[in-house]
Amino acid sequence: MGSFRSAWNRFYAMFKARNLEFFRDRGSLAWSILFPIVILAGIAFAFDGDGQTQFKIGVMDSVPEQAKAEGVSNNDAKTNFYGLKYLEFVVYNDLQNAQEKVQKHAIDILIDHQSKQYWINQSSPQGYFVEQLLLGHDDNYQRVTLDGKEVRYIDWLLPGILGMNMMFSSLLGVSHSIVRYRKNSVLKRLKATPLRAIEFVFAQIMSRLFIVLVMSAFVFVVCDLMFDFYMIGSYLDLLVIGVLGSLCMISLGLLVASRSRSEELTGGIMNVITWPMMILSGVWFSLEGAPEAVVQLSQVFPLTHVLNGARAIMTDGSSLWDLQFEVGLLLVLTVIFMTLCSWLFRWEGDGR
Repeated sequence: MGSFRSAWNRFYAMFKARNLEFFRDRGSLAWSILFPIVILAGIAFAFDGDGQTQFKIGVMDSVPEQAKAEGVSNNDAKTNFYGLKYLEFVVYNDLQNAQEKVQKHAIDILIDHQSKQYWINQSSPQGYFVEQLLLGHDDNYQRVTLDGKEVRYIDWLLPGILGMNMMFSSLLGVSHSIVRYRKNSVLKRLKATPLRAIEFVFAQIMSRLFIVLVMSAFVFVVCDLMFDFYMIGSYLDLLVIGVLGSLCMISLGLLVASRSRSEELTGGIMNVITWPMMILSGVWFSLEGAPEAVVQLSQVFPLTHVLNGARAIMTDGSSLWDLQFEVGLLLVLTVIFMTLCSWLFRWEGDGR
């Protein structure tokens, strides 16, 4: 009985100490409470409150008037394709641009209700279902085949998956190691050496960049052998976009960790940065038809420009010259993050 009580006392002392450590860290506590609320509110705003839109349909010139009427009744929905629930209609005025959106899975189908024609990507599962819905309501529409090689969904998805992997490896890998070094006083010892902050930061960036590129290249080659990805641009240009994107996100991770002494707080901040990027940068789906405020917000994230550049090279054959905006922005952001990190960086932690 005495040994059980002693074991319980030791367990309770550790349980209480760990809880007090967490709840006294106000930054970690605040992030733990605010993070899910912020993410939920952001998703509700980005996806029109219910997040239940299942199909994106391009419509030439305008949506028919009956679809604009609010409160379409169930009886109307049975006979009116535009009255069906969970369909999002995106209006286009440029036919060629709209057809490219279909080829790249930005929308599921394109309909011209005036000429009674529709365009579809034959490799799109969502497009197939929308086609059946359309013909079920009106079989007078004429199917038009798109010219050229169609981009499969997996071709469109690959840059998103690789970019997301690079983002997590760049941000989380470098920030957590820096905070751990600071807590264990490793940085304090390094400060006693001739090593300068900029030299330490630069070495961390180069090391993480090497790891990210090697791992990403390995995944790309293996997946390419398995799925034979669509690639009409330059591999060298794709590598440059990958290097610039990795540098930018590693620098951002170092900036977050430049003064933090808490792994919980750093993890919370990283969640606030990575989740919006993962949702709003076009990793899994296109933001075509999303509210303008959401599209503008997505332009703030480095991952958005990495994915735009990679997809433009792979599916459009764009060159770095065509991607001047993306290249320039990633370079500017990298310089800003590195400069701020070198300025704010501190060696000391709470360890002894």
